[in-house]
Amino acid sequence: MSEDAHINGVLSVVATPIGNMEDITLRALRVLASCDYVLCEDTRVTGKLLKYHNIAAKLKRYDAHTSAKVHEEILADLEEGKHIALVSDAGTPTVSDPGVLLVRSARAQGARVDAIPGASAVTAAFSIAGISGNRFTFLGFVPHKKGRETFFKDAYTYNHPVIFFESTHRILKTLTALACMSEDSPTDWVIVLGRELTKMHEEVITGSPSEVLAELESQELRQKGEFVVIVSPVRHTQ
Repeated sequence: MSEDAHINGVLSVVATPIGNMEDITLRALRVLASCDYVLCEDTRVTGKLLKYHNIAAKLKRYDAHTSAKVHEEILADLEEGKHIALVSDAGTPTVSDPGVLLVRSARAQGARVDAIPGASAVTAAFSIAGISGNRFTFLGFVPHKKGRETFFKDAYTYNHPVIFFESTHRILKTLTALACMSEDSPTDWVIVLGRELTKMHEEVITGSPSEVLAELESQELRQKGEFVVIVSPVRHTQ
């Protein structure tokens, strides 16, 4: 960008609730109400959030399949000085969500990029896990197919807690893998499973990998929902 180039546009990366509609900051609500438009993964999901808070905003679809042409249009709007908000369906955008390319491109061309922080499934789970210490590693989502076994083996190589996300469709498979691999580990491990955090049926299940697996297998209803999994050496829970 040349020295005399000047872009007044603003891209606000806005964190949205991970479940409970009230878990959103006053600043986030103000930005969503005042921006030129909101980029969102699913306009229906974001539409429900805005309706709950009595906000009327223009919504535009933005997800992992967004075309290069749409990216160019967004960057052109920023160059014209528009204020654009970027949200994901839940939580903070660009954290295991699309948006990294847009943030990088917007900043490279001189637009201002603001972080509007808020709810996080990672810190929410860790805050109620009862695990000692102030260090953990976030691994994102478990791979669907290729790399799953390596992912779980790696999780057991850390000497501090690791956190990752898993879906309702694969949670039993993941817990089975963790239970099998823990049998060959010289370290004792504990699983802290956060299910449906901030929602009506929120619960935390704690135990050894095999104990947590047995809990879910015994009650099919507890296999439903979105999961945050914490794998920790036992010493961090004492």
